[in-house]
Amino acid sequence: MPLTRDFRETVRARAERDSLFREALLRQAVQGLLDGDAAGGRAAMREAINATIGFERLGQIVGKSPKSLMRMFGPSGNPTAENLLGVIRALQIETGVRLTVHTVADAA
Repeated sequence: MPLTRDFRETVRARAERDSLFREALLRQAVQGLLDGDAAGGRAAMREAINATIGFERLGQIVGKSPKSLMRMFGPSGNPTAENLLGVIRALQIETGVRLTVHTVADAA
């Protein structure tokens, strides 16, 4: 089910005023990708982009067309590692969120 414009605007407004919310959006997207959930990770990344800087600004930063970026993070998208890492870097810089990687031992 597509998100309504009002919902997107509500999420974007919260992301603008709440740095922890911005962090959670980006963290959820990257964690989904690291967990091997490519479709869920791409969807979460798309939500993070829409809620923060938008595809127009992202395209300016990474030197890609917004439509190309939308396809990369769409249901059938398949961004290259270079594109994915460039997007994550751009989002970190533009949103003021800095992600770090930590190892955690399995509970097994």
